[in-house]
Amino acid sequence: MTAAIYPSLAGKRVFISGGGSGIGEGLVEGFVAQGAHVAFCDIAVAESEALVARLSDAAFTPIFHAIDLCDIDAVQAMMAQVEADLGGIDILINNAANDDRHSIEDVTPTYWDERMAVNLRHLFFAAQAAVPAMKRAGGGVILNFGSISWHLALPDLVLYQTAKAAIEGLTRSLARDLGRDNIRVNTIIPGNVKTPRQLKWYTPEGEAEIVAAQCLDGRIMPVDVAALAMFLASDDARYCTGHDYFIDAGWR
Repeated sequence: MTAAIYPSLAGKRVFISGGGSGIGEGLVEGFVAQGAHVAFCDIAVAESEALVARLSDAAFTPIFHAIDLCDIDAVQAMMAQVEADLGGIDILINNAANDDRHSIEDVTPTYWDERMAVNLRHLFFAAQAAVPAMKRAGGGVILNFGSISWHLALPDLVLYQTAKAAIEGLTRSLARDLGRDNIRVNTIIPGNVKTPRQLKWYTPEGEAEIVAAQCLDGRIMPVDVAALAMFLASDDARYCTGHDYFIDAGWR
């Protein structure tokens, strides 16, 4: 596959949450290849440090922050450091999430709050922290990651799906409130992407069932999701805002 090059992404200052593995790793690799200045965070330290080492020969080596996104004070401090390190923030990609399975009867108020903190709350506060820098720069892009799971009503994911549904509302609201500042906000909704984490949940038979439910054969890879993210972050998508963009091979 020949990848697109976006001249408008060269030199852009990009922050990606959950960038150490899976889809996030693909995002970091993609934006670094475009010549962007990338910082990312994750709780997976070993994987993240290995990613930085692998990309150390790039024009701009990505910067890694080890952080628990449930700690909003730490998120705000990190975003301030990212802005200082990069000289601003042009593109924010809210990718980090956790899709641990759970049953309805096992949910406690404490677990509810923890799941909302992992999957929803930090997206808003990262955006809140990045917006002033975007306004000073004359515009910016926020990409929030949703999930196809609630569109399909998959089992054992009530809290995850609740948070992911809310993200689409967050995107619409931010797009409206920030549009006059030339800040675009969209949601990317992946289907079943082949990552080590997803392989944890699906047997080969389960994977075959997913492919059979898709309109297209094959498995979506992180590089495919990154391709959509880079388009939406580029100037080529300058009038795309307030919407949800699926990359799911037509999974229904």
